[in-house]
Amino acid sequence: MVLVTFLLAWLVRRRLDVTGYLSGDHLWLSWFQTGRKTTAGQESRLGRGLVKVVLPAILLMGLVWAAKESGWRLALYPLEFVLLLLLMGAPGWKPLLTAYSEAWSRGDMQGAWHHVKDALPANERGAALSPDDMHLSLCKTLVVSLFERFFLVAFWYVVGGIGLAFLARGLVALQDHWPQAAARPRFARIAGIANWIPARLLAFTFGLAGDLAGWLSEARALLFSPVASTDQVLMRAANGALTGYALDPARFSQVHPDEWPGFGGRSLSAIRNLLNRSMLVWVCGIALLVIAGVA
Repeated sequence: MVLVTFLLAWLVRRRLDVTGYLSGDHLWLSWFQTGRKTTAGQESRLGRGLVKVVLPAILLMGLVWAAKESGWRLALYPLEFVLLLLLMGAPGWKPLLTAYSEAWSRGDMQGAWHHVKDALPANERGAALSPDDMHLSLCKTLVVSLFERFFLVAFWYVVGGIGLAFLARGLVALQDHWPQAAARPRFARIAGIANWIPARLLAFTFGLAGDLAGWLSEARALLFSPVASTDQVLMRAANGALTGYALDPARFSQVHPDEWPGFGGRSLSAIRNLLNRSMLVWVCGIALLVIAGVA
């Protein structure tokens, strides 16, 4: 039932993302409202935020354990389906990327930046960004965002159940949405621990779902690096797994200068296709684990 529940939730969530409904980020923002006020000098404290995530995760783990012990485990799968719908999802990306690609194809780089600037990291929103830097920043944000909102949840759901999936996603939500900005870098370091294994598993999957030869020459050295960040690992692996210089705009413009207007849309399409193929690899892997009786 783990595979069926996750697969149904993933398919429904993809449809919801296309239509832009049910944003999990809005729910996290509402859940973290109690952290908006704090004592002066204690803005970087983590306790209140961790309680908001850890306590519900423990309650979910206890609920699953009690259901197993009482023979009512199947009754919890509808609840897990609903929770997965809320934990996963990245609505709003499709219209943003469509507008960006259209502006890029017209050569309107200022317009392209205007469409995506709010989605870029705060330190990378400068209007003076070159087209190459802007595009790579957008690609990095897209890859990491979809990893955190799909693959991270999938990994911990299969490994440890809905409780661990909630905990891992909640840590990411804290680094993005906790009202006290001073605490977010500390939450990000904790979230990095939850990201470490699934990020490297996804980086490995890129090699299976993409160009294995290019991936071997580009990304394998980073897989077990203890200091490489999630975005570094995923972007390096994606760059190696993608062909046609999809993540190398400078090289693409040199080799295919006549096709430069179509680069933005083509690159983003290649990334999304790689992520979709990687999720299919994960679903097949989960199915094998179920058949083997592991999951």
